[in-house]
Amino acid sequence: MVAAVTAPALRRLSAMRIELVERPVPVIGDVATLGHMQRAARAAMPVALVTMPFVSAYRPSIQLGLLKPISESHGFPTETFHLNLEFAQQIGADLYESLCQERGALIGDWLFSVAAFGSAAPDPDGKLIDDLDAAVGAVMARAGDVVARLREVRDVEVPRYVERLLELVDWSRFAVVGFTSTFQQNAASFALAAGIKRRWPHVKTLFGGTNFDGAMGRELVRAVEAVDLAITGEADVAFGQLLAALSEGRDPTSVDGVLTRRGGAVVGGGPSRPFDRLDESPVPDYHEYFDRAERLGIISRTGRITIRLPYESARGCWWGAKRHCTFCGLNGNTMAFRAKRPDRVVDELAVLAERHRNFAFAAVDNIMEPTYLDDLFPALSAARTSYDLFYEVKADLSRAQLRTMRAAGVRQIQPGIESLSSRVLRLMRKGTRASTNVNLLRWARLYGIHVTWNLLWGFPGETADDYRQQADLMRSLVHLHRPLAASRIDMERFSPIFEDRETFPAAEVRPDRSYGYIYPPSVDLGQVAYFFEYALDHSLPDDAYDETIQVVGAWRNAWKRDVLPELLLRQSPGFIQIDDTRDPDDPGTYVFHDALAALYLACFDEPRTAVQAAARAGVPHPPEAVEAALDEFVARRLMMRDGNLFLALAIPAAGAHGDL
Repeated sequence: MVAAVTAPALRRLSAMRIELVERPVPVIGDVATLGHMQRAARAAMPVALVTMPFVSAYRPSIQLGLLKPISESHGFPTETFHLNLEFAQQIGADLYESLCQERGALIGDWLFSVAAFGSAAPDPDGKLIDDLDAAVGAVMARAGDVVARLREVRDVEVPRYVERLLELVDWSRFAVVGFTSTFQQNAASFALAAGIKRRWPHVKTLFGGTNFDGAMGRELVRAVEAVDLAITGEADVAFGQLLAALSEGRDPTSVDGVLTRRGGAVVGGGPSRPFDRLDESPVPDYHEYFDRAERLGIISRTGRITIRLPYESARGCWWGAKRHCTFCGLNGNTMAFRAKRPDRVVDELAVLAERHRNFAFAAVDNIMEPTYLDDLFPALSAARTSYDLFYEVKADLSRAQLRTMRAAGVRQIQPGIESLSSRVLRLMRKGTRASTNVNLLRWARLYGIHVTWNLLWGFPGETADDYRQQADLMRSLVHLHRPLAASRIDMERFSPIFEDRETFPAAEVRPDRSYGYIYPPSVDLGQVAYFFEYALDHSLPDDAYDETIQVVGAWRNAWKRDVLPELLLRQSPGFIQIDDTRDPDDPGTYVFHDALAALYLACFDEPRTAVQAAARAGVPHPPEAVEAALDEFVARRLMMRDGNLFLALAIPAAGAHGDL
């Protein structure tokens, strides 16, 4: 006999479930150790945390989400303000999101330059629009708008927005207003901070984020009057210690990583030490984001499930710590890799799903912790979670590993592919080969994992032949996920090609010209710039990549068809059939029997040499004959050759070649 479940029993059961999911984790703060007077002083020092344009309106700020509970764990009442949403609602989501994607001309920062710097702004007449028309045109093409709209946004919408924010919130009640700044958030943040300082001089403005790493942070503190304090480096520990110092009247620069300006000079030490106790990080709090986004109509109550919630399971880059990719400027002072325990990640995802009624997540990790393939993902699969996960990964994942990830809910990945030339990949220091990258694209397509990747060029030591061979290979790959973008590499601060001038000599290196339209002459652009214009020695001219651009364009167009291109394998004992619809005007079917079928299947799961393929296929022919047969597959564009390795390009048709 089954007993009836009463309402009180349901309430008790619900409470037990929430207690299990919301089980406490160690906290960074020190409020539990404080005396009555200290607690009272901190309770009387409220803190505001702000994120400004331009970051996507469709993702909450993990910086605000983490710093709020950290601040509160130190006893400081804290509120977050996703004020970028107000601007997205004001100018329209399409234009706003397009500006978030643009980095070629830093148009987002330029739009707020006059509001931030007043009469000292270097481009009051808006010459950037004419001088950098190519980048501006790209934004307008995405937004479906016209250049006149940009002038209106700069001259009318931005001042109205900043004034509205000054009225929207009673900033006078906060002791500290903190701004997080990454990429194009500087000028908008400075504009609001300047307005707050004019009206309420007692309010301390605090800045942090990647725009304040290294020399950039020191120069911005020196040159921008609206900046009272900054944290350079990770803020997990420094933030609470800084607030405590302010509440007790102590010198805030005694805290590692804190900078301020005194007598026109910057005082304070180097960056804070990387935080190595990630399991003690709080679960990010996104309540204010959803409340504001729904109130402004950015998302609907039912639309919240489409928002990917940022979460963090690791920091730094384990590959970069071994061999820094030449073009990468991430992790300026925080390369050391640290990861959370898998059970801690499982708990955090459960809390976020329960708290925000959302099951889509995006890991902000620069690179996935490899051991998660053995512990985290099997645990999520065993728990039968319904998550939709995104991860950045190294591209050397096997078929079995991708299957494990897909079973755990990984639907999107961003692998560091960057090239389909093994020689160019060596120049990049990627630690992968072209066949490794292609194999990942194959199995991701099979398992329904969307791949976001870019094709990069411009590395010293490349040859035109590298790109002729790559273009020829790409013509065979249109059935796989196409690159999102293809371009010459940016030169980023902290990257080896910027920092290591001996290894990467250059005829010239100077701040990207966009900075000159944004910052006043009092700012040293060489110190605040993250992107640089350059001419690296021993690199190819732009026209060497014309064929690459053409082939990538054709590949991207192939994915706009109503029916996507396919190269599908079906098999039966003794033979295989490959159906080829990569070219809709010339579809074909290939059938191979016995030894040829066995050789093709021998190179199916992963790249293999001719000797390895012959052994796996049980083919007694000499290596030269096997290699000739494999080269015939290459000639028919059914296989690729990568030095001495061969890889089949087809993927299994539904139900073929084993269970998914």
